[in-house]
Amino acid sequence: MKLKRNDRILFIGDSVTEAGRNISDDLDLGKGYPLLVGSELFRKYPDYHFSFINRGVGGNKIRDLVDRWEVDCLNLKPDIVSILIGINDTWHNIDSDIFGTEAEFENFESDYRFLLKQVLQRTDARVILIDPFVLAYPKDRSSWRKDLDPRIQIVRKMAREYQTDYIPLDALLNKTGLSYGFKFLTGEDGVHPTLAGHSFIAQEWLNNCNLN
Repeated sequence: MKLKRNDRILFIGDSVTEAGRNISDDLDLGKGYPLLVGSELFRKYPDYHFSFINRGVGGNKIRDLVDRWEVDCLNLKPDIVSILIGINDTWHNIDSDIFGTEAEFENFESDYRFLLKQVLQRTDARVILIDPFVLAYPKDRSSWRKDLDPRIQIVRKMAREYQTDYIPLDALLNKTGLSYGFKFLTGEDGVHPTLAGHSFIAQEWLNNCNLN
């Protein structure tokens, strides 16, 4: 990801991105990886004039992003759009008839494609796609892989097709969890990052960046 001096950087997604932000305050970055990324870039490049926007909303699925894409992405005229979405598309479908179905994956891909087409056709923004993820604690999270893994493959496909930047976060987090413990990164639910987890995500985001 090429960073420029006056970049407006938008982080958008679900509760992993929201990370406790005050939704009524447009400038609040929350307490997670968007704040950590912004803090590090300000520290490292004090003569640059970055601006950061967090539009994570807890509980969102990809269809929710489609519904608010005009207001929470396109109208903001971002220079960089960072998208992390998909875990709720799996989580909310557990024990339903549509869990792990081809029809669901086709809908997910169609919605994701809509988001990217709108950004690329109507803005000059660079895009970074981030895998949704789940860690292997609690143990029942392993049953989620049937639904989540195909969605991750769709994100990877979109990154290749639209030539975006891409972070394989699910694999990276799970690998780190094997070394240090899954609870270290996502506490008790395998999804919502701890401070350590947010720090890891922020560092992987920053590893994909360089100045133009």
